[in-house]
Amino acid sequence: MRTMTQSTRFPMFILMLNLFIALLGQGMLIPILPEYLKLFHAGGTVAGFLVAAFGAAQFLFSPLGGQWADRFGRKKLIMAGMFLVVVSDLIFAVSTSLPLLYIARFIGGISLGLMVPANLAYVADITTPETRAKGMGYFGASMNLGMVLGPGLGGFIAEMGVRMPYFVASGLGLVAAMLTLLLPETLPPEKRTISTSKKKGFTMGEQIWSSFKVPYFGYLLIILVMTFGLMSYETVFSLFAKYKYGFNASTISVIITMGAIIGIVIQIWLLDFFVKRLGEIKLIRLSLIMTPIALLLMLIKVNLAFLLFASALYFAFNAFLRPTVSSLISKSAGDRQGYASGLNTTYSSLGTVFGPLVAGLLFDKNVNFPYIFGAFMLLAALSLTMSAQRSRKGKQYASE
Repeated sequence: MRTMTQSTRFPMFILMLNLFIALLGQGMLIPILPEYLKLFHAGGTVAGFLVAAFGAAQFLFSPLGGQWADRFGRKKLIMAGMFLVVVSDLIFAVSTSLPLLYIARFIGGISLGLMVPANLAYVADITTPETRAKGMGYFGASMNLGMVLGPGLGGFIAEMGVRMPYFVASGLGLVAAMLTLLLPETLPPEKRTISTSKKKGFTMGEQIWSSFKVPYFGYLLIILVMTFGLMSYETVFSLFAKYKYGFNASTISVIITMGAIIGIVIQIWLLDFFVKRLGEIKLIRLSLIMTPIALLLMLIKVNLAFLLFASALYFAFNAFLRPTVSSLISKSAGDRQGYASGLNTTYSSLGTVFGPLVAGLLFDKNVNFPYIFGAFMLLAALSLTMSAQRSRKGKQYASE
């Protein structure tokens, strides 16, 4: 954070610590979910519906979260989201029926729908256009670190009882919510009336429709198509590595952990350097060329070292993509940072909901198909960068 001012470093540190603790709690739940579902005599189908319930809630509430962050301030929405995380984990911990599990996951999706746009808007508020990509990189790295350390901690805590990690995750969420009290509000009241839509009854459907008119709509499409393609890798990688290479769970976890560490290193120490050297657009285009190449290299079965190399290549350039595109959206958003961040999260969650469904169907046909499809989608996102840059020039905020 050495290029940021002292007044920026403290809130950025608190925000990163907040996100790290929140995602650490969520990461703890991953390894023990299959065992936990056995208490309900449920398996993969229920797990899939739980993921879908989470994604659907995030999709529904992200536009509202972005709009409310512009209307009520960033801090209130971050606080509300964190407390809903606590409620979600607590309900999941004490549930005795499947409907309660679905309710818990839906509340969890609402929490991210409210919190993530507000967090993105907060980062945009406290950074300059020159440090925006770096701030977004820190944002992503703090979440990645929580997800890396979470599963191991969750497995350890589960030895005290399969419900215990959910109680601990709820407690960690409460700590993160309390830390939010230390954050100064970055959107003063006089600016909230400017950034709030004057339309009453501005529904989610109207917000999505209005997104077609904003100058950064092309970048939103890139987020959607890019996430669609990336989820083809993430959804079936464990199955892909098992059936194509014959790797066991421990080897697969090593590959995923290595990738997450690469992402953290790049987003904290290298992202800002490459943005300054290449610029956002060139870096996005380079990444959208290298990530599909990495996906296609994985189809060539050689050995573990070769798969590690291809995976490292994928994770490295994937780490550049999301914070850089988010930075471009933020720079184009003017004083409507919350609104833009909400749309960013909405389009991303669309890819997260539908990408896994397509990947799963393709995997059942052929283990290679999800990776071929993912490469195709990423190349489609590359072509969108051309039209996105042209369409934003001279365009005004028609959605106001």
